[in-house]
Amino acid sequence: MMEMGVHLFIFLLFLLHQTFAGGREQGHHEDCVPGFQVKQYQVAYRQTFQKGLPLLKVEFDDCAGNEDVAFEVSVTKFHVDGDLNLVPLQDVTYSGTVMFIHGQSAHADDIAQVDITGLPLESAHILKLLGLPHRVKRSLLVPPMIVTENQRAPFPRIIGKVIATEKSWDHIFRLTGPGADQDPKGLFTIDIDTGDVSVTRSLDREVIDSYQLEVSTTDLNGNLVEGPVILVITIIDQNDNRPIFKETRYTGEVLEGSPTGTTVMTMTAFDADDSSTDNAALRYNIIRQSPDKPSPNMFYIDAERGDIVTVISPTLLDRETLPTTRYELEIVAKDMAGSEVGLTGTATATITITDKNDHAPEFTHPLFEAYVYEGSTGVAVNLTIDDRDDPATGAWRAVYSIINGDPTQRFKIQTNPDNNEGMLSVVKPLDYEGAAFHKIFIKVENEDLLVSDAGYGPSSTATVQVKVLDINEGPVFFPDPLVVTRMENIPVESFVASLNATDPDTLQLQSVRYAILRDPAGWLTVNHLRGTVNTLASLDRESPYVHDNKYNAVFIAIDNGSPPATGTGTLVIHLEDYNDNAPFVVPSVARVCEDAHDMNVAIVGGRDKDLPPNGAPFKIELGKQPGLDKTWKVTRVNSTHSQIMLLQSLKKANYQLPLLITDSGVPPLSNNSEVKVQVCFCKKNKMLCSSAHSHHASLLVILATLMLSLPCL
Repeated sequence: MMEMGVHLFIFLLFLLHQTFAGGREQGHHEDCVPGFQVKQYQVAYRQTFQKGLPLLKVEFDDCAGNEDVAFEVSVTKFHVDGDLNLVPLQDVTYSGTVMFIHGQSAHADDIAQVDITGLPLESAHILKLLGLPHRVKRSLLVPPMIVTENQRAPFPRIIGKVIATEKSWDHIFRLTGPGADQDPKGLFTIDIDTGDVSVTRSLDREVIDSYQLEVSTTDLNGNLVEGPVILVITIIDQNDNRPIFKETRYTGEVLEGSPTGTTVMTMTAFDADDSSTDNAALRYNIIRQSPDKPSPNMFYIDAERGDIVTVISPTLLDRETLPTTRYELEIVAKDMAGSEVGLTGTATATITITDKNDHAPEFTHPLFEAYVYEGSTGVAVNLTIDDRDDPATGAWRAVYSIINGDPTQRFKIQTNPDNNEGMLSVVKPLDYEGAAFHKIFIKVENEDLLVSDAGYGPSSTATVQVKVLDINEGPVFFPDPLVVTRMENIPVESFVASLNATDPDTLQLQSVRYAILRDPAGWLTVNHLRGTVNTLASLDRESPYVHDNKYNAVFIAIDNGSPPATGTGTLVIHLEDYNDNAPFVVPSVARVCEDAHDMNVAIVGGRDKDLPPNGAPFKIELGKQPGLDKTWKVTRVNSTHSQIMLLQSLKKANYQLPLLITDSGVPPLSNNSEVKVQVCFCKKNKMLCSSAHSHHASLLVILATLMLSLPCL
């Protein structure tokens, strides 16, 4: 008991030292020390701590009304309620021998210790057997410590004390960990004899907000006596950081006529100070609006959230009547919850008043006039409009349409994208003689729909009077082309066709003259006054100027206007075939081996420039020379081809075989043709033929006959 009383006395002295040290550091009023008013509590062990049943009531005062105080218990099965009672969150059968309560607010940061007394020894023994944690009361007391950032010299400065209740003269304190013997090294030191912990220089909470070190005691030889025990050093924030906006200039939009209270945008600043204190509690304010018309307070910013909303009435928020469509707001963010001592940061908000389609487009004139030459196309007139809405938006861009006066769709209207004007164009040529005057009705609308309280009025329609100007139009051929059918080889000066060209200028009573513009073969002539076409030469269907049995000639008609106008027309003559071309045999050369067993020489066919029935079927036969049928034979294969055969072998030489071919025309035409037959020496798929002149087939027949008669002598 005596030893226990000594320990308790030393501990009370330590608490008293900590209390005065903390008071000096924080600079509070000497009558109130922020934090736990009692630093250590005891709770008698129970077999079960029942859920919701308070164990004790802690005494905590931050000297500022205890607003927004937060508590954290090291054993998470417990918490501190609003009445400062330590209460189990569930039934707890074992909580260890000690727990810590951390209390924190904007004005205080402190820790209290709760000891569980009366834990049965057998319980501790059982916990040890079960491998569960069992806290043994230590003689090394290491309370958490706090340091205010940005302290000024002199340094080092004592921030707390570690007590070893059983320390002998040959035991020393040792401090290790980041901030002591690890980077950042040398921030904290401990007096090896007294246990005083000191800070060696000014700290920055925004760099590191807390340090966790280890305290232990060793003998003079460095052997560990007790520990290590965790030492937590918390850096207390000072208001040393201004609020900073992520951007220097923000942009937002609001639709004209929006209701009062419409959110435009949100401005958000960041403060690097402790977010749990007023050092980072920001308040926003508008300090300038430019321009300040029609009201210097068109917008309001929510002080805490930074939401910018409209204050001006919807009627005054009219884009077309405001002095500008862009307003600039200078926004200030101040920490310390906006108090006078708070630090500030500024940014600019640019708000654009966007347009809605609340103004219908209106024509600048109710009537437009256009003058168009007949026969021409293109833009006739540009229609101008006024629209007070925002240019380059769908509320301003115009859409034109023809609503009446164009039943034959000769006109078309489009929007000029550069100036929003309506371009009325003639897309089908107009005819002065058909209609010299046109009245077109045009309507204009916007791409976007008008708002409900706006509408299109009479000014959104206009009339266009189009006057057609007469020009001397060229004569027109009808029909064009003129197609006629004629037999080839008809006599010269035969009638071919009669051209018909009329002058569209019916009101001018002009005459028309005809001339040939293109006559490739030079076969035709035309009467200049009547337009009758006759042959100047024989028409030949087989001419290279005839394609697909058609011959094309182009004529020109000229009126006597001032100046004269012309028109062209085409005459297509479909030529019927006349049997005026004799057939011929192809190929003209054939080859055969002199020792060939196959006596078939070649298959020849007939060709004829005439069309059926003046061509095939062809009759191919031997010429009329005597004796040919002793050596040669021609056999018909089909209507166009026949087979040439040798009746006996011939020696290597070239032979001219006369053939007679006849077509099927009425009357038929015949033609004497010759086929050159080369009798060649053949060896290993090579043919060696004579280059000498051909022998006439009749001489060969005579020689062959003489050779056959020799054995009879």
